[in-house]
Amino acid sequence: MLIWTVCSTENNFAVRVYMRHMYIHINTTQLHNRVLISDTKLRRSKMLPTRIKNVQTSQLASDTGFSQTMLTCESTNSSRADAVDENIEDEEENEFFDASSEPDDFKNFEMDLDSALEEAKLAICYLFNNKFDEARILLQPYAHVSIYHSMGNAVFIFLEAILTFEQRHIVRAGDELKKCLSVCQRYKHKNTFTQSIGRKFKKTNYTQLTDLEAHAELCYAEALLLRALLTFIEDETLTSLIRGGMKIRHCYSSYKECAQILVQRQWESEVSKVHFESGVRMGVGAFNLMISLLPSSVIKVLQVIGFSGNKTAGLADLKTGYHLSGLRQVLCAMTLLGYHLIVCYVICHQEGDLELCHSILEEQLLLYPQGVWFLFFKGRLEFMKGNLDEAQYWYKKSWKSQNVWTQLHHLSFWELLWVNCLKLDWHEARLYGSYLVEQSKWSRTIYSYQQAAVMLMNDDLDDIGRQTVERLMQDAPKHKQRIAGKSLPMEKFICKKVARYFAQNRYLCLPAVELMFVWNTFKVLGKNYRLSDSICRLIELQMKQLAHRNDIYELDNQALCLLLRGACYRQMKQPFLALQDLEACMNLESQVKEDTYLVAYACVESGLVHADEQNYDLAISTIEEAKKKYTGFSLESRLNFRIHAALMELKEKLNDTT
Repeated sequence: MLIWTVCSTENNFAVRVYMRHMYIHINTTQLHNRVLISDTKLRRSKMLPTRIKNVQTSQLASDTGFSQTMLTCESTNSSRADAVDENIEDEEENEFFDASSEPDDFKNFEMDLDSALEEAKLAICYLFNNKFDEARILLQPYAHVSIYHSMGNAVFIFLEAILTFEQRHIVRAGDELKKCLSVCQRYKHKNTFTQSIGRKFKKTNYTQLTDLEAHAELCYAEALLLRALLTFIEDETLTSLIRGGMKIRHCYSSYKECAQILVQRQWESEVSKVHFESGVRMGVGAFNLMISLLPSSVIKVLQVIGFSGNKTAGLADLKTGYHLSGLRQVLCAMTLLGYHLIVCYVICHQEGDLELCHSILEEQLLLYPQGVWFLFFKGRLEFMKGNLDEAQYWYKKSWKSQNVWTQLHHLSFWELLWVNCLKLDWHEARLYGSYLVEQSKWSRTIYSYQQAAVMLMNDDLDDIGRQTVERLMQDAPKHKQRIAGKSLPMEKFICKKVARYFAQNRYLCLPAVELMFVWNTFKVLGKNYRLSDSICRLIELQMKQLAHRNDIYELDNQALCLLLRGACYRQMKQPFLALQDLEACMNLESQVKEDTYLVAYACVESGLVHADEQNYDLAISTIEEAKKKYTGFSLESRLNFRIHAALMELKEKLNDTT
């Protein structure tokens, strides 16, 4: 049960709020009709909600629950990493804007840390209740003097860049993040020359830091992470990949330092400590979780330069951060939902913790009943349970909850497309596919091909429909992207499929069902026997039709049908039939002309059938065979992620049984 209380703030804070909103009202004509000064003053000066919880915070490093690698700078890697970090910091400082050159309308106002934290809480409340303009108005005036206002303002513009993928928004986001880093740098603790030399030989004394300096270090790490992510999409060169990676390394080091700050210093304010801890738990937990998901070959390389990942520790930190009443509590909730409802089902073979997600959503939807994000995750939860009608309801509710950031609608359109594909409602799926093609810029190659694939599932295509498919197939390769100098594997796969379409005289075998398998939505079939039976019947019908076709890709198409039906049988809990089809697919290895990925995926799928039967030794050996035997096929990196996740899970289960 959530307990809320109404608290009052000091008069000087209320006066400052009033003066700021008077300024906004007078100087920002475009917001003239959106801001009610008296109402805003009342809400912020007398009705700032404070969530009451019993918060137990850590006092000693041994009690924090952080993984040992986060609280200890490993001697093997720290010396080489420190030199890299110093170079990165010098480079970043050269990029920073001079914050003193910002408009000085508010330089006479001060923003203490407690007031900044309260305003940041209110901005988050606005943001997750779809009141985007109110949040922006609250943050902008102090963005050049307050670390939290600057961070919040930069996040807004960063989200706009990610959602639109437009170059002007990407450039603006980069500029704002540089300004944010400059503001954070101004408030970070400054070491003397002697202290800087001393850091090379002994541990830093974090007791000298003030609460504000500690929070500046945390916000600096957060802004640096966003800056690194933006670097990957700013241009298409290998240089951006290297620069982005170095920034992430610097960010990771900053989070490790924040973990040390949390446990080694005495805090002036318990409230300040709770907000700081929620941010550290969020950052450290997300890094641990993210790195643990990478293939083992990548992790070995990252460990050389100081990275480490532990999934269990990462999830524990995120849960701890969620149960704190700190500023990043809602971000911990979002990360947990994203992992359990999306990551687990897209790049893993394990089930997400749906009970935890239900508990989180029940609480968050009480706080943000019309919040676009939590309505979306509610739809995703129902989707992963196999409740397609309920999923449609919540996705549509998320879509229609706001119209300020229309790009967020595309998340719902994407999900609604696949919900309707699983229902074999190709006409409805085509509708949402067309919305993505017309409105979204994330990947026009993927959207165009998906739309064409859905349309090809209809046997009653008229001349206009066939012309549309032709145009979509021709357009798809034209929009192929490069991110940080690398082509997207899914787009490369689609370009091959487009070439196949024309090589087979404008024919593809079950293109939409193949995409459902590739995107791992077959996992939903295991929750709904009626759905899996319908898909299985569709595949069998296609296999009968293949007997009447005669082209050079006949065996490729046959192997595809065997893989799809075998995967479907696995979800229907028919292991014998599943293995029969999957082995038949693998036996076609030497006869498959182009779709060599089918054999590798069939091998992994057969290993998962053994895992379902709790034959863990055979499952592990089969999956490891796929990892060693098959290389150089389409979507190899995607399968490697799944192999890594499956092997980790299976080895844990094997250890538990022995």
